Amino acid sequence: MKSIKLYSNKTIKKYKNKINLLGKDHNFISVEKFLNIRILSSLIIFFMLIYLFEWGYILSPIITIIYFCFYSNIFLDSKINIRKEKLEDESILFFETLLLSLETGKNLKQSLELTVSIIDSEISKEFDQVLKSVEYGKSLDEALNDLMEYLPSISINNIISNLSQSNNYGTDITKTIDNQINYLRHKKMMEIKEKINKMPIKISVVSVLFFIPMILLLILSPVLLEFLTR
Repeated sequence: MKSIKLYSNKTIKKYKNKINLLGKDHNFISVEKFLNIRILSSLIIFFMLIYLFEWGYILSPIITIIYFCFYSNIFLDSKINIRKEKLEDESILFFETLLLSLETGKNLKQSLELTVSIIDSEISKEFDQVLKSVEYGKSLDEALNDLMEYLPSISINNIISNLSQSNNYGTDITKTIDNQINYLRHKKMMEIKEKINKMPIKISVVSVLFFIPMILLLILSPVLLEFLTR
């Protein structure tokens, strides 16, 4: 008997790519299981709202639709962005060390082995998996191309692509890596500046929500006390 297919190939491919970007450690959950949980949890929320609230028959469709639409953002996209920032932070030191190793005359595989042995980070562990794949019979180019499916950073993937091309054609990669490292540094600096620029706005919001009510309470407290003691 032919099984019923709930999801299109396009949907499965879309969420498979997203789950991959969380890293190989998250491959224990299948795409179908993730999508099934989304449907099941949406139904639970729908019926709970109807049961718990008087206006549930109005609220439940709206809240359930919002939850269903933003389910991926809550459980995938936010985690992918956090991982992206972490990997980009770690990649500067990793690629700097790799560059130093390449400049000593070692080939790419030797340089990766040395860098992985020195640097202890998530990005280093990803490249360690690349080296293990090579030991199991894959070419270095194939292993590097596979790695790009699990990294959410375009900047890091650009470096890996250049490494693969350099290894394939035997060209010098040191200048390209140096330029990419400078780009990552500049990008990180701009992100820090953006966060600093947003700080006054956040402080203002906190002031409005917390300090102003406190000041009003202090000003009005004598009037309130006088009124209550009459």
